[in-house]
Amino acid sequence: MTQVFADAVLFDLDGTLVDSTASVMRNWQRIAAMLGRDGEDLVGDLHGIPGRQVLRMIAPDLPEERVAELNEALIEGEIADTEDVTTTKGALQLVESVPPDRWAIVTSGTRRLAQARLAAAGLPVPPILVTADDVQEGKPNPAPFLLAARHLGWPAGRCLVLEDAPAGITAARAAGCATLGVLTTFPALEGDTVEDLTAVAIEVTADGLVVTYPPSGAGS
Repeated sequence: MTQVFADAVLFDLDGTLVDSTASVMRNWQRIAAMLGRDGEDLVGDLHGIPGRQVLRMIAPDLPEERVAELNEALIEGEIADTEDVTTTKGALQLVESVPPDRWAIVTSGTRRLAQARLAAAGLPVPPILVTADDVQEGKPNPAPFLLAARHLGWPAGRCLVLEDAPAGITAARAAGCATLGVLTTFPALEGDTVEDLTAVAIEVTADGLVVTYPPSGAGS
């Protein structure tokens, strides 16, 4: 087994703690239709990046007003579309094993969307919830993880990030955090990975947290 020692754990939300993929895809299909690109998969490999940044990447000629309009339509659609949003395997047990001052959620969605998905999945809202509302640029920019570490009061280099998307892994590493990839959305990620959160255990010790998981490739 692999052991990582950390002062805090920073969890991504979508794909890591909650399964919202169906809602995400339905609502991006709506945006594709609004752009006259019906049937296109606009997100592709861009999962984990804030919607407004995705829109700028896939349609760089759009005026900023239209980007804002489409992003708002996306957010409102996703907030209303949580019927099949559920926890990922092992998520509830894992977050319940960590003291509230030792973990945070760092998501590319807005605060309202994060709260809606956490409620739908039956997961607690941690005291520290960093969202797209809190930063100028989201993942793959390191700002969200740096902000979460600062709010928790620990150096980013002493935090472990659990992420399901390349953009999140890139952001976490740029912030100086250790990373553990969760293979729920992408078949491979850089660094150590697990199939799902049932493979991860977190023990609270006098010196902080001990995170244990199988060596990459060993399965869950």
